This record gives sequence, structure tokens and C-alpha cells, in this order.
Amino acid sequence: MPEPRHSIAVEICGEKWFKIVFRGHEQARIDDKGRLKVPNVFRSLLESKYGRELFLTSLTGEYVRVYPMPVWVDKEEKLGRMPSTHPARLRFLDRINFFGQVAELDAQGRVLVPVRLRETATMSGDVDVLGQYDYLEVWNHDRFLIKLQRDPYTDDDARALSEFGI
Repeated sequence: MPEPRHSIAVEICGEKWFKIVFRGHEQARIDDKGRLKVPNVFRSLLESKYGRELFLTSLTGEYVRVYPMPVWVDKEEKLGRMPSTHPARLRFLDRINFFGQVAELDAQGRVLVPVRLRETATMSGDVDVLGQYDYLEVWNHDRFLIKLQRDPYTDDDARALSEFGI
């Protein structure tokens, strides 16, 4: 059986299964009303596997993370297992909730980016949408190029990944 374009093969009990993942990069646009037109290749995966409900957020305000709601709910369940007073949990939730908002894909595949996040991440016009395994990340193109220069891939990164066979 050929492997679908946006999937990884996983063998379970001797049987081959495919896990749908977001990978690659597409250009997109934020319109004058602040709506992101999700590229069709990502949109079809979102709708067919997860539905239209999303959670949009960021940890830093530099970008927008678009989580399919089932993926986000799974993260919330893991957070719920942490002590409610754990400092890392509190800092994470402060940022995620400050920038975050539940949203939904409309019939044209657009999603409204929250105003606060749109402003802090300078989301307008052309943007880059990156597949990040189980969520999407949206960047202002110029800001992403600066990030790549500021945070280069190093030999230490290569060594760390090699520990996982990558």
C-alpha cells in the first residue's frame, strides 16, 4: 500500500497503519478582516481528521499556533495531570491563554486570528504556514527569516537528534 502524502507509517502488531501529520510549508494570506486562508493541503487534513474547531495561540506572540481541537484537548489533559501550582504549568497557561482563542474554520477554509495575536505577531498580508507534526505554525515571512538567522541549526542540534535516530 503506498504511503499517503501527509502521513507516517507506523507498524502495530505486524500491521502497517498511517498517522496523518502536518509537514512542509505553504504560503498563505491574512485578509483585511484578520482571517487566515488555510492552505488547501493543510485544510483537507484538518477537516477530514480533526474537524473544523481549532485553538489558536502562541507562547511568545511572535507566531500563531493553530491546533486542531482534539490535539489541544490532549495537551490540556496532560496539563491537568500536573500539580496546579507548578510554576512551569502556570507560566505556560498564562501565555497560552493570553494569546489563545477558540476558533473555527469557515466554509471557505478561513479562520479568524485573534486581534491581540495578530498585532503582536504582525500577521497581515502574506504569511508562511509550516506543518509542525500535529499542529500548524503561522509566521510573518520576514520575522521567520530573522528567527532562522538568530537561531541557527547547530552541531549540538544534530547530535541531540541523532540520539533519537534522526
